[in-house]
Amino acid sequence: MHVQGDIDLPVKNLSRTKMMKKRKLEKWIPYLFILPSFLIIVSFLFYPIGTVFYYSLQYYDISAPYYNKFAGLDHFKRIFTEDDLFLPSLFNSFKWVVSQVGLQLILGMILALLLNQTFKFRGFIRAVAFIPWAISGVLASVMWSLMYNEHMGVINDLLMRMGIISTPQAWLSDTTTAFIGVVIAEVWRGIPFFAITLLAALQSIPEELYEAARVDGAGRWKSYIHITLPQLKNTIVLTTLLRTIWEFNNVDLLFNLTGGGPAHSTTTLTMYIAEQAVHGSNFGYGSALTVVTFGILFLFAIIYLKVSRFEREGD
Repeated sequence: MHVQGDIDLPVKNLSRTKMMKKRKLEKWIPYLFILPSFLIIVSFLFYPIGTVFYYSLQYYDISAPYYNKFAGLDHFKRIFTEDDLFLPSLFNSFKWVVSQVGLQLILGMILALLLNQTFKFRGFIRAVAFIPWAISGVLASVMWSLMYNEHMGVINDLLMRMGIISTPQAWLSDTTTAFIGVVIAEVWRGIPFFAITLLAALQSIPEELYEAARVDGAGRWKSYIHITLPQLKNTIVLTTLLRTIWEFNNVDLLFNLTGGGPAHSTTTLTMYIAEQAVHGSNFGYGSALTVVTFGILFLFAIIYLKVSRFEREGD
């Protein structure tokens, strides 16, 4: 019996070793499954970001490759001390973001509240209301460009018929109206984003809360202030943050409608980056402007989330 026990002991130890190796291997299996996705993310997200940071420290002009070399912080010094268009384009970006996000949120909230009511053909009207969000930026640009056209645009025709203007106006070629014109076009396209998300959040609010408020004698306005808005707070915070980042980086509508003109009145920071990197072939300086933009948006996101206490509300 003693000999048999001595023989069984190594066998048990061997099986334990195999089990431990098997468990260690099983721990790595989930990582193997996510490895393809991780590699794709690294290839299409982190690598381009790293490349931008790298080129921001280089003189990299494809039209003059013999001047390409390490630049250090020269681009950033030029941005903050010598570039006369940086601050105006940054100011235009802030004007663009504030006007876009503010108007889209207010009008999107109104539309969501209306679509949350019960009425005939509600499904059809909801589908129609969301059409602008489904239209591509290029198609929307062409449509609004034709509407603003000085000679055959429907906007001039309607305003002249109503007696508001006496002669056709070149809305997108005038420094006093170009910015307002592109703001209206983008607001029209962005309202459905807020309407969709806020409508979904509205439908998740329990009806019992409104019934209890009615029993207590609260009207619609008080119910909206004390029930609807608190219930929508997290949705408003998230959608506002996302839309701010998107609008700050928006370039398609501005580029197609005005190209940043006239006289740089609609040149945002993103438009200026495209002008430097794409049209000017100066990828080094364009990358430095992109890094500055990244820093501004990153700082805004941190401050915005801290002020709104999004993390605490999420818990």
